Amino acid sequence: MSSSLSAARNPRKLLLGFVTSRSGDKSVKVTIPYKTPHPLYHKVINRKTVMHAHDEKNEAKVGDKVEIMETRPLSRLKRWRIVRVTERAVGATHEAVSEADVAAKVPTKTTLASPAAAAPQS
Repeated sequence: MSSSLSAARNPRKLLLGFVTSRSGDKSVKVTIPYKTPHPLYHKVINRKTVMHAHDEKNEAKVGDKVEIMETRPLSRLKRWRIVRVTERAVGATHEAVSEADVAAKVPTKTTLASPAAAAPQS
C-alpha cells in the first residue's frame, strides 16, 4: 500500500485477546476479557467477548495472546484479523496418545494378576 492511501484510511480498532479455539483453516476464536461494575451492587464482574478472527498464516495456537484489528467482512462471522501474536502460550504442544501407550504405563488388574507378576522372586 502507498503511504498516501494508508493516511486516508480510517483508524481501525485494535484489541488484545486470547485464542480460545482454532475453528478451521485460517480461522480462530479470540476471547477478550474485561471487567465492569454491576449497575446496582457495584461489584466488579468479569465479562468476555468472543470474536471470530482471520489468521492468514495459521500461526496462532490455542492460548496465545494476540492483537486483532477490525477489517471488512471476510465471512458470515469474521470481521477481525490477527495483526500479530504478542505472547506464545506455554506448553501449547499436544501429542496424540494411543491406548497402547496408556496400557504400557498404567497398571491394571490384568497386568497385576499376570503369572509373571505373581511368581515369587528368589
